[in-house]
Amino acid sequence: MTKEQERDELHRTIWQIANDLRGSVDGWDFKSYVLGMLFYRFISENLTLYLNNEEHRTGNINFDYTKISDKDAEFGRVDTVKEKGFYILPSELFVNVCFKAKNDANLNETLSIVFKNIENSAKGTESEDDLRGLFDDIDVNSNKLGGTVTKRNELLTKIIEAIGNLKLGDYQDNTNDLFGDAYEFLMTMYASNAGKSGGEFFTPQEVSELLAEITVVGKKQVNKVYDPACGSGSMLLKFAKVLGKENVRQGFYGQEINITTYNLCRINMFLHDINYEKFDIAHGDTLTEPKHWDDEPFDCIVSNPPYSIKWEGDANPLLINDPRFSPAGVLAPKSKADLAFTLHMLAWLSTSGTAAIVEFPGVLYRSGAEQKIRKYLIDNNYVDAVIQLPPDLFFGTSIATCVVVLKKSKKDNATLFIDASAEFVRGGAKNKLSEDNRKKILNAYIERKDLTHFAKLVPNSEIGENDYNIAVSSYVEQENTTEEVNIEKLNAHIAEIVIRQNKLRTAIDAIVADLEGGTI
Repeated sequence: MTKEQERDELHRTIWQIANDLRGSVDGWDFKSYVLGMLFYRFISENLTLYLNNEEHRTGNINFDYTKISDKDAEFGRVDTVKEKGFYILPSELFVNVCFKAKNDANLNETLSIVFKNIENSAKGTESEDDLRGLFDDIDVNSNKLGGTVTKRNELLTKIIEAIGNLKLGDYQDNTNDLFGDAYEFLMTMYASNAGKSGGEFFTPQEVSELLAEITVVGKKQVNKVYDPACGSGSMLLKFAKVLGKENVRQGFYGQEINITTYNLCRINMFLHDINYEKFDIAHGDTLTEPKHWDDEPFDCIVSNPPYSIKWEGDANPLLINDPRFSPAGVLAPKSKADLAFTLHMLAWLSTSGTAAIVEFPGVLYRSGAEQKIRKYLIDNNYVDAVIQLPPDLFFGTSIATCVVVLKKSKKDNATLFIDASAEFVRGGAKNKLSEDNRKKILNAYIERKDLTHFAKLVPNSEIGENDYNIAVSSYVEQENTTEEVNIEKLNAHIAEIVIRQNKLRTAIDAIVADLEGGTI
């Protein structure tokens, strides 16, 4: 079975699990149980593989961590937590709990204890913050699972057995890729079915990949990558795919305000085999309580921040003196925080770094404070490119968003505009960037040359003359797809039609007159 066939089979199985088990539990809520069990299975198998390999290396080739006693396992706890960041006793491993699930009348309590024990295994260690609360959204005693303990345990058994039966291949043969792929497919599936609420947490894969590719042009390694509105972490993790996780030397950094999504992001890091010391995901409001002052600047920043949300703005007198916002001399409007996120990212971008930000189109042309911020960005030559994306790409909205690319060190004093509004294929209920679409956009960005009806390099002075409007349509002329019409031929054709109409009217009048004459 090829990797693609294996992935397709995995997706079909996950889809079937979701449809079979969803029942009365809302899809977007239910995904917490499916993803939580997937995570539980992953860290169990990850830990087992690590411990088995360590023992096999010392010559104990028959060692199997899943089969030893909890008492014997305790001897390895301290050293293992230092390396992996957590510990799970053999009796509490996914495979052993799953095996007994059907006959465990107290499965909900078993799982509750296991989850607490996993989290507590990191208490007082460097990984404590990375493990804290990861299972909070898996409420094994929720009435959503059933009105009685028996009903709840029946559904929990179905979930854990279904996840246990997923064919994720030989773990040593890149199974972690399939765990991550299973996670991403689940997120995509639930986001597309959940409307707006789902779209808040997940950016389409191909868009995330494009942004990551833009920020690493000319680089094979980077120190740190960052997303100030990281959601489930899908955009950050594209760097692991584009560069290889070992080439993000100092790790993956992000902040997320939604507690559920914050937990999902940390789970996603583990599922993609990013060890706890290589990521730092924080919870809180990035604009007013940024958590990574001691970690900036960042080489690559990617983000799809929430569109036009409210924030404190000038109602908070401290913000105008914040070093992230003060250089622009004005704050983003209280009703539209888009450019506040943009300024935050610019401030935390390294001198040689690149930021690629999905933006609401209004930020490109709205007047007032936003126009003054654009003036600051253009006059200081921070805007590298503006890319118009196609409509209906994102879950929960059909608007045509854009990408603003920022740099602090540019070779020219101009801004590249790319009109990619027609670069899509229709995939199901949404538009999608194909690989060819993505490559065309990326190549135009790299080449930085004029391309008829697609790309135009515009001097910043010209943008200033245009009131700092940076909408792509203001600079890239769209191709005229209307059919050319020969006016002389059209007029002659119309004249023929008029003559025929007159002849018909005359004939009809004669017929009517004959009929009237016959009835008199």
